[in-house]
Amino acid sequence: MTPFDFVEALKTLTFENTFNPYSDHCPTCDHNNAPRHRYDVLLSILESAIDSDIDSLWIGRDLGYRGGRRTGLALTDEVHMATHANRWGVSTERVTKGEIVAERTAAVTWDMLEQIDTCIFLWNVFPLHPHQPNQPFTNRSHNARERCIGEELLLALIHLLEPRRLVPIGNDAAMSARRLDVKNPIFQVRHPSYGGRDEFVKQVSDLYDLGH
Repeated sequence: MTPFDFVEALKTLTFENTFNPYSDHCPTCDHNNAPRHRYDVLLSILESAIDSDIDSLWIGRDLGYRGGRRTGLALTDEVHMATHANRWGVSTERVTKGEIVAERTAAVTWDMLEQIDTCIFLWNVFPLHPHQPNQPFTNRSHNARERCIGEELLLALIHLLEPRRLVPIGNDAAMSARRLDVKNPIFQVRHPSYGGRDEFVKQVSDLYDLGH
């Protein structure tokens, strides 16, 4: 599988009560070119990453409505979108309307990432934004069917990028990582939401020898 094959497969995913940022257009938030731009940026990042020495693949659970739904980038809100792309030598621009939207999980994640020089790729078990029925600006956990498809793509991404280790963020991501038939060492860290920020910071600091 090539980066193009991977993003094309991602683009075709459709599930009930989900938003695919690489093919779906949000009439409330998106400019007309938003899906194509998010597709192009992710493809360019993957093409850069495949030629890089990837130390770690950080794995979240799903895209959120304040973050990846708008940016198409895992664990990344609009505040950190350009920083994410620039790490891979890719340029990007906002394709949404109104004020820049921040996400707390992305803020904590990027506070740590900006202290780490090594190559880290960000992904989710389920690569789309799952939401409650008729409530597109909500978050829900992916279901079993969505998880199975997401894990297949996650496994394909691991084979594509060959990271040295996997860093699942939270229990759901860790369970999916451990279900995969891979030899990559797995280092689970606490999810920074719901009171987990301090433990997340300490675990990431220890893992990357940041000296906090």
